[in-house]
Amino acid sequence: MKISDWLDKERGGRQVWLFFLLATLLQVLPMILADFPYIDDNWRSLAAGTGWIGEGRLFAQWFYNVLTFSGAAPNIFPLPLLIATLAMSSALTRLTFHYFPEPTFCHCLVVLPLWFSPFFLQNLSYQYDGPTMALSLVAVIYAITFKGTSSVQQLLVPALLIALAIGLYQVSINVFLGLCCLELLRGAHDRLPWPAWWRLPAWKVAQVGLAAMIYYVTAYACMSQSRTSLLNASAAPLLQVEINAGRVLEKIALLFHGGLAWVFAALLLCAIVGAARVGQRVLKRQDTAPKKAVIGLTCLLTLPVLLLLVPGASLFFRDFNEGARTLMGFAVVLVLLFYLSHLALAQVHRKLPLLLVVPLLAMLMLSFAYGRVLTLQKTFATNALYTLSADIAARPALRDAKRIYLSIGYSDHWLVAAAGSFRQMPVLPYLLNNDFYMLAENLPKAGITNVVREKERRNATRVGYQGYPPLVDSLFYRIYLLGDYGFIVMKEPRPVTTLQW
Repeated sequence: MKISDWLDKERGGRQVWLFFLLATLLQVLPMILADFPYIDDNWRSLAAGTGWIGEGRLFAQWFYNVLTFSGAAPNIFPLPLLIATLAMSSALTRLTFHYFPEPTFCHCLVVLPLWFSPFFLQNLSYQYDGPTMALSLVAVIYAITFKGTSSVQQLLVPALLIALAIGLYQVSINVFLGLCCLELLRGAHDRLPWPAWWRLPAWKVAQVGLAAMIYYVTAYACMSQSRTSLLNASAAPLLQVEINAGRVLEKIALLFHGGLAWVFAALLLCAIVGAARVGQRVLKRQDTAPKKAVIGLTCLLTLPVLLLLVPGASLFFRDFNEGARTLMGFAVVLVLLFYLSHLALAQVHRKLPLLLVVPLLAMLMLSFAYGRVLTLQKTFATNALYTLSADIAARPALRDAKRIYLSIGYSDHWLVAAAGSFRQMPVLPYLLNNDFYMLAENLPKAGITNVVREKERRNATRVGYQGYPPLVDSLFYRIYLLGDYGFIVMKEPRPVTTLQW
């Protein structure tokens, strides 16, 4: 049998699951090999993984309590990530059979961007939060694919799954709403009868409404006041949306650079042809003209809605978080492009959808490149920890100080070793988001317990600019000692562009 014929052969559930298991494991392999405690992992490991309840993520806390057989969450990475990966393999298998009752290898490629999305790499970087973010995605997929035997089941089970998802990570609601848009588009292409098609959004609205009530009386009720204050809307919402949308577009544009730009341009072109085919199918429906107009207009509106769901409701927040981990909705945009491209390519020849492997390989390549950057960051962070802790431990005055304030200095030039990768793939520093020399939470790893983060740099800055002589003058920082209190002031690193090799 030819390879092309083997790839075009209908696959059973077990074969599809094994394919997704291999694919999902390949995507997380770089993060497992890097084994780098990413930002929040440092303080969570010190506190044995607490803090999720106050963030409105009650079910994330329960997940680790059950998994570690304790009331806290000692670090057991990569076990949680492997569990989440197995669950994602099953979820993607279920979604594939939901979209294509008789799937082939080509059909499996359509849903993989939910896991291969470049911006989801930052989510997977967290050793603690990454697995729960992935499990929230799993819950969303099961909610969208559930088919109950009664109206009560059809309402209650998806609502519980949606509440579970946002109780693990609130941003996952963007993925659910995006998949709902895709359901409407798919129903239009498959010529779903009008009564069944218009009931789709009604059911989804009811499920989301019930899920919001469940979440409100469970996880949201436990959220701390400091956390809820971050959800305050701006006093000028339209201006805030414009500003935040500009930031998101600026960050997403970093992905389309070099060869990746050409790959995604080709994908977009195929998707446009696929969208035209959906339009033709809508026009050929046997429904009345007003019904066809409603279906066609709804399909057209799915695109701007999906684009808005990339950042989601955070667009309206005054304290906007522009981190890549909040852009989970971008994965659904990719699935839409893959779905429409599959329709266009399959219309020309049944084996042409195999070309979807190319953008998937591009995203997998980005994952491995990012994994190498994490390894370089781990090397730099280890050396920084050794140097700073040695300077403190070697001086009794610093060692015995009541408190040493660490003033974090942010810069894009700390990680010199990855400068070449950053130039070729500008999205990598955005995904890494690790633009500081050291966190105070790292020092206890070296036995230094009197260093704390200074939330406001006023004291350290005043010490640095008032001419006090530093006790330590290192390449990257100065340490001052005034009485029983120390101050670590970071220097501005040399710009990478001025370095010569």
